[in-house]
Amino acid sequence: MAMDKFWKGFKSGTDIRGVAVDGVEGEPLNLTDEVVGRMAKAFLQWLSQRTGKNPAGLKVAVGHDSRISADRIRSAVVNAMVECGARVLDCGLSSTPSMFMITLDRQLDGSVQITASHHPYHRNGLKFFTPAGGLDGCDIEAILGFCDSGDLPASEKGGSAEKIDYMKDYAAHLRDIICKGINSDHYDRPLEGLHIVVDAGNGAGGFYAYDVLKPLGADISGSVFLEPDGMFPNHIPNPEDKKAMESICHAVLQSHADLGVIFDTDVDRGGAVDDSGAEINRNRLVALASAIALENCPGGTVVTDSTTSAGLRKFIEGSLGGVHYRYRRGYRNVINRAIELNREGIDCPLAIETSGHAAMRDNYFLDDGAYLVTMIIIKMAQLRARGESLSMLTAALEDPLEECELRFRITAEDFREYGQQVLADLEEYAKAREDWIIADDNREGIRVSFEDEQGWFLLRLSVHDPIMPLNLESMKEGGCRAIAEKLYAFLKGCPYLDITAIERMIG
Repeated sequence: MAMDKFWKGFKSGTDIRGVAVDGVEGEPLNLTDEVVGRMAKAFLQWLSQRTGKNPAGLKVAVGHDSRISADRIRSAVVNAMVECGARVLDCGLSSTPSMFMITLDRQLDGSVQITASHHPYHRNGLKFFTPAGGLDGCDIEAILGFCDSGDLPASEKGGSAEKIDYMKDYAAHLRDIICKGINSDHYDRPLEGLHIVVDAGNGAGGFYAYDVLKPLGADISGSVFLEPDGMFPNHIPNPEDKKAMESICHAVLQSHADLGVIFDTDVDRGGAVDDSGAEINRNRLVALASAIALENCPGGTVVTDSTTSAGLRKFIEGSLGGVHYRYRRGYRNVINRAIELNREGIDCPLAIETSGHAAMRDNYFLDDGAYLVTMIIIKMAQLRARGESLSMLTAALEDPLEECELRFRITAEDFREYGQQVLADLEEYAKAREDWIIADDNREGIRVSFEDEQGWFLLRLSVHDPIMPLNLESMKEGGCRAIAEKLYAFLKGCPYLDITAIERMIG
């Protein structure tokens, strides 16, 4: 039986997301207390089937980011679980990665993080973990299926809720990693003499400045937007956002800091800025993380999303001696593929998306912005002790001269079928042209290179939406436009694809 459209609409990849604050035109409130309570009970039902335990015997943690709807939703989740007899650890303001770590540290059956990542203030959602890691899309479908069918745990006595501050434990865990990693003469204060500024974007990441860096001796003066504010009044907490990156770059230059770090709302993504104010983001962040991960894993494989640059592959395979494995967009896709490769006997220490989701094997393949930044800070301190800098690690990375992304809306009723047909037709079209070089690792969409334009395009189908994103990159001035003109000759024959964006580009 098909799931009701109402419940199906909450699925967003591997998360549940919806509208949590009323008053935004065109977006009616749907994450009501009743709906959220039903979702919490459905998670207990899913956990019960997975563990073989009675729902009343389950132990679960609940945390949240800084959104204005967080406390209301937290209450709904906690009360629903207690009503079913579960034991709940109410963690308050927390990072998403900490809600995974607590399942291991406290031997819990699962956890819930209330977050909608970098989405606007009026939205919120639920993210779930077990000690095995984050849930996949099929698990979210199963939970929403329980909501739809009403197959939920019965009320039971004996449930409890205990308020705890697990972030103190998690911060201590990160401090311990830094102390061991740097292993300096001043073991307990290894960051003395380093000036590091943090931009938390008024999300949950302010703890990193106060509870990780400062106790280890770092100068955190000049840090900005550390206090939680669910209206996000200064900028979107998102390392991919232009205004957010301008903010941390400005903070570094204003305070003459050695490093700047920035987090998204729930701290599962991070970015950085060097002492010159230059961004360590997207391809350069992937390059830096790869250099760190491959240092003790020679010849290892790095799994990335499909949109990474040509220069990045050259850097990973040429400069680092590793293997670059491009895979599908979606951080869970990238992480799951890295886990699979390791199971197949392929040495893979890192899975990372250009969005800033980075998961290292040494950290349970958990996408954790604070852990990534911690690894960067350790490496910076080690290099500084030798009179070297972070920028030296990625000096060989070639940045494209031009890059852009265009998005084409599919107007066909069955957008997925039509999008797949466009990709199949484009592949045949490319094969018939001598100067179109089809990538040998197309695992999402079709990627084609052009020697004359010193660049490439990637056309793919969005995972959830009726959209076909097109990424273009070139090392040559005017190269992206020239590649777009070549592709336009094909695209103008696709009647159910709105290609206005490329028509504007080529004039």
